[in-house]
Amino acid sequence: MFVPMYIPGHWEIMIVVFAILVLFGGRKIPEMMKGIGTGIKEFKKGVRDDEPEKEISDDSAKEKN
Repeated sequence: MFVPMYIPGHWEIMIVVFAILVLFGGRKIPEMMKGIGTGIKEFKKGVRDDEPEKEISDDSAKEKN
């Protein structure tokens, strides 16, 4: 079982959030989150679309043998 060596605390998370706000500004963060959300949706859709093809190819391989 994998146990993480270090789990960030409240202060570390607040520092990271503050650094992101300073670097990107408050206006860019919603745009970035929207882009990340869209990317995750497309990834999940691609995974879902790929699964039936895999099952079909496994079934056709069994029929050939």
